[in-house]
Amino acid sequence: MAADRKRFEIFPRRYGFFPYIFLVYLFMPAYYMSFAEGWKKGVGICLLLIFLITYRQLYTILESKRHYTFWLAVQVGIILILSIFYNMNNLFLGFFSAHFIGYYSEKKKFLTALTIFGIVIVLPLAHYIINNIFSSNMFYLVPFIIIMLITPFGIRSMNSRMELEMKLDQANEQIKELVKREERMRIARDLHDTLGHTLSLLTLKSQLVAKLALKDPERASHEAKEMERTSRSALAQVRELVSDMRTITVAEELVEAQAILKAAGISFHLSGDTALKDTPHLTQNILSMCLKEAVTNVVKHSGANHCFVTLRQLEGEVTMTIEDDGKGMPTQESHGNGLKGMGERLELIDGTLQLSTNKGTKLVISVPIIVKEREAGVVS
Repeated sequence: MAADRKRFEIFPRRYGFFPYIFLVYLFMPAYYMSFAEGWKKGVGICLLLIFLITYRQLYTILESKRHYTFWLAVQVGIILILSIFYNMNNLFLGFFSAHFIGYYSEKKKFLTALTIFGIVIVLPLAHYIINNIFSSNMFYLVPFIIIMLITPFGIRSMNSRMELEMKLDQANEQIKELVKREERMRIARDLHDTLGHTLSLLTLKSQLVAKLALKDPERASHEAKEMERTSRSALAQVRELVSDMRTITVAEELVEAQAILKAAGISFHLSGDTALKDTPHLTQNILSMCLKEAVTNVVKHSGANHCFVTLRQLEGEVTMTIEDDGKGMPTQESHGNGLKGMGERLELIDGTLQLSTNKGTKLVISVPIIVKEREAGVVS
């Protein structure tokens, strides 16, 4: 039973030591409170304790946002009371509230909270000026008040970026799952179209061998040898399927492409950056599959003497160009199964495919690359 109970936490563990560090700023108001006397001192200490509770509650309900505005309003109200009736330096507690205002994702709520907060911060200044308590040595508060009013924008911007990065990670996970699903469907089709046919043929031949074993042993032996050749072919097909399932980089596929083109008597010309640094594995895998399909088409259909592959990694984009000097591609073949498969794979990573054919064929593949920037020391 005890193990099932939720463990009590002062602050949620996911925020680390960050909330505890801010508590240092409560020493200054506590110091000013020590100079108060009588009931005023007791009320001030109670207000600081309530402020501490609001600070803890705002961190605890940060994600659910339930009663978030209520606790923030209580915190801002305490800052107003402590600044007017105790010490003007208590305005520095406003940095706590400025931090939490930045967590409003809705623009209307954010601007409303910031406006009210700005009024609360300015009211103590107006009070001290009206009562002739404000002196020239208090102007040091002005730049800090400006920073307080700017801070929520920075916090909101940081939270928005972190939220976008989280959504990006989720989208990448979904893309990976879609790629896996598409590859499973492709493998299933290949098994059905090739291996399934081969196994059906072996079944028929084995039945034929059983019937011929006594009637025509010589023919039965011949059919058995045919079965052996067919089974070896099936084994090669299985190995090819397993090989296709392995994730490979563009650099690895370029080596394979060069070997295939050389065997076909086509010279291979490579230019550009083959390393493709900071390119995700998923993108590399899809690009390598597209490269394999394109080179296969060059070998089978182009009748070319030369094949040119160019890789360029620009800011936010990777382009791969495969070009040959062959006979070109008829219009009716420009949307064949191979190119359709490439297009479907590229759609998963928002890639594009452009085909042009005249004297030879030119295929240009472009894929956007999102580089996420994370600041060291930022606590989510």
